[in-house]
Amino acid sequence: MPFTANHFLAKTPFIKLLPPLVAGIIIQWYVVLPVQTWYLTAVITGILLFAFALLPVHWRYQYIVARTILLILLLTAAGAILVWHNNITNRPDYYGHYYRQQNTCIATLLETPVEKTNSYKALARIEAVIQGDTVHRTTGKAIIYFKKDSSIAALHYGSQIITQEILQPVKNAGNPGAFDYRRYLLFQQTTSQVYLTPGKFAVLPTVHTSWLHRQLLTIQSGVLQVIKTNIKSDKEAGLAEALLIGYKDDLDKTLLESYTNTGVVHVIAVSGMHLGLIYWILNLLFRPLLKSRRTRWLHPVLTIVILWLFTLLAGGAASILRAAVMFTCLIIGKAFNKQASAYNTLAMSAFLLLCYNPFWLWDVGFQLSYAALLSIMVFYKPIYNLLFIKNKMIDAVWQLVCVTLAAQVLTTPVSLYHFHQFPVYFLLTNLIAVPLSSIILIGELLLLLLSPFTVLTQWLGLGLQYSISLLNNYIAWVETLPMALWEGFQLTIVQVILLFMAIAATACWWFHRLKPFLLTGIAALLGFMVLRFISFYQTAQQQKIIVYNVPKMQAVDFIRGNNYSFIGDSSLQVKGFSQNFHLKPSRVLQRVAPASGPGAFAGGNGHYVFGNKSILIWQSPVPRFTAASKLDVDLLVLSQNPKLYVNQLTEKIQPRQVVIDGSVPAWKAKRWKQDFDALHIPCHSVNEQGAFVMNLR
Repeated sequence: MPFTANHFLAKTPFIKLLPPLVAGIIIQWYVVLPVQTWYLTAVITGILLFAFALLPVHWRYQYIVARTILLILLLTAAGAILVWHNNITNRPDYYGHYYRQQNTCIATLLETPVEKTNSYKALARIEAVIQGDTVHRTTGKAIIYFKKDSSIAALHYGSQIITQEILQPVKNAGNPGAFDYRRYLLFQQTTSQVYLTPGKFAVLPTVHTSWLHRQLLTIQSGVLQVIKTNIKSDKEAGLAEALLIGYKDDLDKTLLESYTNTGVVHVIAVSGMHLGLIYWILNLLFRPLLKSRRTRWLHPVLTIVILWLFTLLAGGAASILRAAVMFTCLIIGKAFNKQASAYNTLAMSAFLLLCYNPFWLWDVGFQLSYAALLSIMVFYKPIYNLLFIKNKMIDAVWQLVCVTLAAQVLTTPVSLYHFHQFPVYFLLTNLIAVPLSSIILIGELLLLLLSPFTVLTQWLGLGLQYSISLLNNYIAWVETLPMALWEGFQLTIVQVILLFMAIAATACWWFHRLKPFLLTGIAALLGFMVLRFISFYQTAQQQKIIVYNVPKMQAVDFIRGNNYSFIGDSSLQVKGFSQNFHLKPSRVLQRVAPASGPGAFAGGNGHYVFGNKSILIWQSPVPRFTAASKLDVDLLVLSQNPKLYVNQLTEKIQPRQVVIDGSVPAWKAKRWKQDFDALHIPCHSVNEQGAFVMNLR
């Protein structure tokens, strides 16, 4: 076994290089050491490694452990330095270093504004900050929301605007378990947002564009036009756009949720499957080039160029970039008759992508992409060898089953951690969705090639529309099956690591039949179950009140054990975006379900008693009760938009803690908070500080 492991590692050097690079990325992000420390570490280790290379061979062999440690330190330092330099806030020309309120900004639109429900949205780069007579050339991005107006039609990719409106920093809602939107945007070099109305900005006559980006947008626009012209149904056309080039602005949100809930959202996300199909088609088209020595070199060059053009056209997401890098390495190796290890190629692609953007380590698509491919590489053959099938058609179905099962092994812990749900019928949906979506993708490529021939494309468009409709209806039907989705999974990082340890150890035991691996797997699984039991016990003992930050809405959860009682806007009690985005993550985190019966609290008409605490939810301009003396309350929640003055309120009520919820206008919440602070009464504004959580145990 040691010989086998050493031989494997000798053939896969990037598997040894990747972990220390990842360690450096994680350490620097969470610990944040001075970059000078990492530069010093890199210089010292680099010098020592160079000196080590000058030693006699027998000394190098004798001190191989020291060389390994130095290499690990060098790569760890490299990962940390990459994180520091890719953090836009560390750049000397970052606009945040110069911008102050009332400064003038010049911004370049990086995309044509996209219509949303209440506004137009566009990503922009802040090109300059003007302070008096000084112009600072800057970098960094901001999200610009434009009020709906006919003048927006003049804005497009490359348009430059000038404005004095205040750039607001991007903030999280601050609700428990919520998605870290601020970090997500920071990883994309975006830190601010602004809402512009007509008259608050001016369009400059200059246009700032990139030739490559402009050409890609032109191609994308042409592709979208072909699809919309030949696929008449908006729902089917939206899916066709997402399937072919990853364009999701026209994708039906309900449909996207159905694909996610049934475990086949990967067919929409442009990834390795799409690039693999295109590579197969290109191989067929360019095969004649291999017959002549003079044209043989064109085969890999044209294939690589077209694959990368498609990758850029599809937006360059981590999943498709991973596939593009891997296919590039495979094509180059094949051209030079070099058969590299697939594991080494996979590790090398991850290494290169993280060197380009270390923040992709936190990208869910990146994680799932590598987990799926590694899982298929490890588990596909062992699963396939469990059955021998002579019939070729049945064997093809069995192969698809094996690929689906193999991919699920390592992606399940990642999916449970991020999405807190498991699609029960993933095998049933993948058996139909994968081959059908592949046929649709090939049909769309044919649609583009035949676009000059209107009669042919009309018939092909009808066929694609019918096929996509069939796929959508099938996915929607699977979603309606009993227990189609298991929800509410809440895993910690430690539990995920233990799951991976259990899977790895069990796999090693399965492949090599060594008892220590089986014992290790059992121990890891027991550790996972113990942690789960402890978390369930803690959940059963919990008692808390959560006042959520939901814009323009009232939302309060009274939580006792595994149940919650809700007070708030009725629209939040219906499944939809607002509930899923603002409330569901917290309830998954707390592992709670709606309480049955009268509820977790006593009282009514805004005055409640919960866990020996007195809670008053005030949303009326006049008192709804009379009392000879001040009413003592442990928690006062100010909600909606009541006409009241703090000094008058405190004449009747003595609160120990005040919370201003998200339904109160921001200007009024700010004024009330100042008044309560002046009276030395603790006040929490969810609009500014995020959700308020009061733990009663």
